[in-house]
Amino acid sequence: MTNAYSLDGLLVFGLLFVCTCAYFRKVPRLKAWLLSEKRGVWGVFYKAAVIGSRLHAAVAIACIVMAFYVLFIK
Repeated sequence: MTNAYSLDGLLVFGLLFVCTCAYFRKVPRLKAWLLSEKRGVWGVFYKAAVIGSRLHAAVAIACIVMAFYVLFIK
């Protein structure tokens, strides 16, 4: 179980958030509904989707490393 108040918990949450928003960007209905705003509170979803799609290789490697860390080291 990963604690949300530790550094590794925040990293897991951040990676999952970026990956989920990047997935939302690929689904047309979700893109129009959730990622239409580029500023404000809803703009965080748009910015995470942009990070996930532009840095997809780095995000994928970070997800694999974090999964290895959570499953085997922690």
